[in-house]
Amino acid sequence: MKEISRRNLVQGGIGAAVLASADSAAAAPSFRTPQVNLYSRDLPRAVAFYRQFGFKETFRTPETGQIEHIELTLDGFVLGIATFEAARKTHKLHPGGEGHWSEIVVRTDDVDGAVKALVEKGAPLITAPHDFAGGALRAGWVADPDGNPVQVYQQKA
Repeated sequence: MKEISRRNLVQGGIGAAVLASADSAAAAPSFRTPQVNLYSRDLPRAVAFYRQFGFKETFRTPETGQIEHIELTLDGFVLGIATFEAARKTHKLHPGGEGHWSEIVVRTDDVDGAVKALVEKGAPLITAPHDFAGGALRAGWVADPDGNPVQVYQQKA
């Protein structure tokens, strides 16, 4: 099976592609390197928000000029953030609509302190930190600049 890199796919404007040789056409596909993509109305603001958690830039397109898509990584997790316009123009996607259908989840050792710091920096509080799962977990939710929920949790002793 011949592989095309993610960087080439994104720069080429292709959502996903695999070139299969004739003898592997019946083979089941394998997948790796999952990530979550969000769409943002204000990409620089969204990137600044997620950098507070320790995310580091690992990819962007285009390489110079106004960013249309960026990938940030934290502890092996990849978060892609793209503009609505790039999704429409490049991939003919139409993200949006009512509601928020996904969330980003990050683990910390001090939920109360982390949520307080994020709120002090302007993140809207969705749900104050509270215990659940029989007291084994504690979590709070804030919103990113586009209103997507971000769960901040800790596993208690």
